[in-house]
Amino acid sequence: MLPPAFYYICLSKAYLLYTAIVAIRHLLNYILENMKILVCISIVPDTTMKIRIGGDKRSIDTVGIQWIINPWDELSLTRALELKESSSGAIKSVTVIHVGTASSEPALRKALAIGADDAIRVNAEPSDAYFTAAQVAEMVSKEKFDVVLCGIESSDFNGSAVGGMIAEFLDIPSVSAVSDIKSDAGTVILTREFDGGKEEVTVPAPFVAIVQKGIAKEPRIASMRGIMNARSKPVRVAEPIAIEPLTCIAMFEKPEARPGCRFIDAENAGLLIELLHDEAKVI
Repeated sequence: MLPPAFYYICLSKAYLLYTAIVAIRHLLNYILENMKILVCISIVPDTTMKIRIGGDKRSIDTVGIQWIINPWDELSLTRALELKESSSGAIKSVTVIHVGTASSEPALRKALAIGADDAIRVNAEPSDAYFTAAQVAEMVSKEKFDVVLCGIESSDFNGSAVGGMIAEFLDIPSVSAVSDIKSDAGTVILTREFDGGKEEVTVPAPFVAIVQKGIAKEPRIASMRGIMNARSKPVRVAEPIAIEPLTCIAMFEKPEARPGCRFIDAENAGLLIELLHDEAKVI
């Protein structure tokens, strides 16, 4: 028979283990009940606008351009707001961030009208993906956001680089091709779609989710009440950190004009075959 001291030591260790588990559980609950989501917003020309190259051939002519929130980022914001509304208070806030000059603030106000709680604008021209990611990562580090959402790409440059770079700057996980985000008993589950199937993954916070088609059905439209409330919501302006971009634009160049269409009479199949073979070189 073992001595009583042995049982006392075992019980003491079991109690310490139990209290440690309880403490960790309380900590996790606290984190999950105070989750902060950051949505990265880029401002792009309306897809219906005709783009003109500037005189220096290294920029676009912005005269008359109507700027909108990048469609992928707008869907990210919509999903973030849906998550907050269905979280029963577990998600504390949804913040939008943008790296850009004061001219971009109307688009940020639109994001606030859609439902974001506040906005951060890093006061700098977004010269390249590396520079932009560094500025966002700095704010994530300062503000301690738990989830960072990025659209898969912007509709102007289609770089698809900022989200992954943010995660690398912060040394946190990133998940790409995310088509759905949900929370189950405090666990964040991400759905990734790829050719031939899909998978569900869990990831500890903080993390970066790079979203694609399916993240939300339609972008949310600002209500009149949301527009009125947006006037009192804060847009914080932060100065950029000093970091040199890694790339620069050498030159913009328009593609060659497409040749006009040629119509061949239906009775002249031989000419059609000849043109497809000799000029189009597709057969």
